[in-house]
Amino acid sequence: MSDEGLSIAASCRCVGLSRSNWYRVPDDWTVQDAEIIAALAALVEGRPSRGFWKCRKLLRRQGQPWNHKRIYRVYCRMKLNLRRRAKRRLPKRLRVPLYVPRLPNTVWSADFMSDALLSGRRCRSFNVVDDFNRQALHIEIDTSITSTRLVRIFERLRDDHGLPQVLRTDNGPEFLGETLTHWAKNAGMAIQYIQPGRPNQNAYIECFYRTVREELLDQHLFTSLDDVREATYWWMIEYNEERPHDGLGDLSPIEARQQAARNSSFELSP
Repeated sequence: MSDEGLSIAASCRCVGLSRSNWYRVPDDWTVQDAEIIAALAALVEGRPSRGFWKCRKLLRRQGQPWNHKRIYRVYCRMKLNLRRRAKRRLPKRLRVPLYVPRLPNTVWSADFMSDALLSGRRCRSFNVVDDFNRQALHIEIDTSITSTRLVRIFERLRDDHGLPQVLRTDNGPEFLGETLTHWAKNAGMAIQYIQPGRPNQNAYIECFYRTVREELLDQHLFTSLDDVREATYWWMIEYNEERPHDGLGDLSPIEARQQAARNSSFELSP
């Protein structure tokens, strides 16, 4: 009997509710989907900017059996689907596809980006990417990086990977200086400068910058250059060996390079 003197059956008839629903224990999605919640939380804990599809691809790489509809339902209930304001778009322009090298060490892209420590002290990073498989070859962190320092960096890269036929850069003074241009000429590395005001001509490194910014620099408050260097070191390993890349068929850069090696006759450098 209910508190008002009516039986449960009569009470259910009054409100149009079946008696089985009266006794049913409400489903707790946090219990049913506890494994998915834990897996998604682990993926976004250090990389909050990861979207749904990136998380799903990473879960597939881990061998998880859940389908994308169930994952997306939990993803939304966890309020991970960040809202983005719609932006006014420019009229469509003719896009020229960026050349994709067929072999490694054909074209490298390089450029600088800036950030700041917790104290407000500015620092710079010099990044080098192989356009063939988008592999991060080197990230140098310091407050100032001169043309002479760039020469030393490329000498180390030559020992580790060889040198590219072409290095694509912008028109920064470090790349235009005689120190680097003279060394590159003697080393047999041509420098290709993009047109001023056309960063899309160096799109691979620009896309890489966005990834570095979202997944590394914007996620931490660094107190020293050594902190930045250590975090960068571990992030590069994850980026090159584990992170699926949309432009590589969801392979990591190292996996894409190994797959290309199996399908062709070029030799992998150490």
